[in-house]
Amino acid sequence: MSLHEHSHDEITEAGEPNFYEVMEIAIRELLTEKGYIGADEIRRQIEVLDSRTPALGSKVIVRAWTDPDFKKRLLENGRSACEEMGISFYDDTQLIALENTAKVHNLIVCTLCSCYPRPLLGLPPDWYKQKPYRARAVSEPRAVLAEFGTQIPDNVEIRVSDSTAMVRFLVIPQRPAGTEKYSNDELAALVTRDSMIGVVHAITPEQRKVS
Repeated sequence: MSLHEHSHDEITEAGEPNFYEVMEIAIRELLTEKGYIGADEIRRQIEVLDSRTPALGSKVIVRAWTDPDFKKRLLENGRSACEEMGISFYDDTQLIALENTAKVHNLIVCTLCSCYPRPLLGLPPDWYKQKPYRARAVSEPRAVLAEFGTQIPDNVEIRVSDSTAMVRFLVIPQRPAGTEKYSNDELAALVTRDSMIGVVHAITPEQRKVS
């Protein structure tokens, strides 16, 4: 079974909260009871979180693909470049953008928990939070990538970056060949959440035709 599939034991019965949901409810109720936060503030923050999806990240990638000056600024300071596009960060985390090339493939993981660039990509996928991915992405990244269907040639270096509470990463996937005349919307359709984590490549025009 590949990492991005789920076993029966990992899926809760319908209507039953999972571990993370139980912990979130308990912490939220405790903070509210102690007066640290109010219900209105919680609702506003949930609305902010719900508004963040991989579509935001794909816009950043497309601009990096089409604007060399912006890509340079993104690689120098990911957070400020995103803020330049009107994307706000609701926490104090820094963002480091990593570019995939013909010689280097970047893969993102959080070995301790599930640190993730949520202001750009929204909530992380379940497999990103699970121990098998968190451990194996570091110890055997090529095998992990192969389970996602991503074959990396032996002459390409794989660099694994470990997210922290204060530093998050965003992968700039390689722009697929044959997309020189694509519009920004067409390019955005080639960028997926998983390609911005580094477990897959951007979708190619040929793959899009098949799908």
